[in-house]
Amino acid sequence: MSNAKLNASLEAIEYIKPKINMDSIIGVGTGSTVNFFIEELAKIKQLFKGAVSSSEASSQLLEAHDIEVFELNDVNEILVYIDGADEVDPSNNLIKGGGGAHTREKIVASASNEFVCIVDESKLVKALGNFPLPIEVMIKSRSYVAREVVKLGGTPILRADFITDQGNQILDIADIKIDKPEILEQRLNLIPGVLDNGIFANCRPSKLIIGRN
Repeated sequence: MSNAKLNASLEAIEYIKPKINMDSIIGVGTGSTVNFFIEELAKIKQLFKGAVSSSEASSQLLEAHDIEVFELNDVNEILVYIDGADEVDPSNNLIKGGGGAHTREKIVASASNEFVCIVDESKLVKALGNFPLPIEVMIKSRSYVAREVVKLGGTPILRADFITDQGNQILDIADIKIDKPEILEQRLNLIPGVLDNGIFANCRPSKLIIGRN
């Protein structure tokens, strides 16, 4: 799917080029497709001011290309946020978090003027849920959150040997019904100890770019 991911990234560059100027801050997500986007973004780095990143991994890649990385607290506006997804349904609801960065991804996406999702065609689904749903949890609350998830019909599995950039753990939830993504997203986030979950329904992209081979 490398060609498809590259094609989505190239289309995203063409989409944002007319919008940016020397004062523009671009939000950059995390993942394999975004890595292609960062490589292409570096080719036009003279056209914008810098980026706000959703993960330490993306920040390192941006800085390696001499793109200045700003903290979200230090910018007044993010023109557009570009990120991938693990699943996309026909209404542009997403599951994200395969890389464990969904909490910061959702924050940066929400703080941006526009959210553009770039995916290869394998990520398109009729309904969310085949990909395990990631939930970022505080370590001390992990067992409690897991029990609450079981009550909702899900099967929580601790992501082994993984700590998020915020110092928390990830529970990957299988077998949970996601027929109403917005409601489930809110319900999960009401469980004490949950930072955020990987459903992007209340914060869905306004534009979807699908890369094909």
